[in-house]
Amino acid sequence: MPKVKETTKKSSPKAKKASERKDMKDSPLHEFFMDGLKDMYYAENALVEALKKMEKAATSKELKKAFKDHKSQTEKHYAQLEKVFKELGEKPEEKECKAMDGLIEEAEEIISDTEEGTMTRDAALIIAAQKVEHYEIASYGGLAQLANTMEHSKAADLLGEILEQEKEADELLTEIAKNSINYEAEEEE
Repeated sequence: MPKVKETTKKSSPKAKKASERKDMKDSPLHEFFMDGLKDMYYAENALVEALKKMEKAATSKELKKAFKDHKSQTEKHYAQLEKVFKELGEKPEEKECKAMDGLIEEAEEIISDTEEGTMTRDAALIIAAQKVEHYEIASYGGLAQLANTMEHSKAADLLGEILEQEKEADELLTEIAKNSINYEAEEEE
């Protein structure tokens, strides 16, 4: 009788028991994940001040309110990130986020390069704010997935909540631009 070749079935990483997995705190992936959290912790803090400036620079009441509401939400995101750090047994720490610094600098340039009281400025501010939102959406989406991969389910849930709120903020900005500001800006001379 021919010998039957024995095959070993490999289990997926997800199928491994947590006790069998390498301590994630020592892994390069965990270090990358923590750097990302520190990056966003810094970014949210920096964004609070930027949103104050954008609110002050905006012309339309609707956009001013959107920036004010998002500033409040950003403060909550900062606090939620503290919960993520705590959930992971880590001390909350900021790491300079050059991407957010660049996006904020771009928004400040828009304010200085556009005429006060114009819808053109508002249209440009919306685009600047949406660039920030898209950066946050990409960051939180990736971080939430990494948290899931490393079986940090509570951290993943918290990051997922922030992600959904960032998507909603982006959609609101699109609606404001689409419903009035872009058309009004087009009429300006």
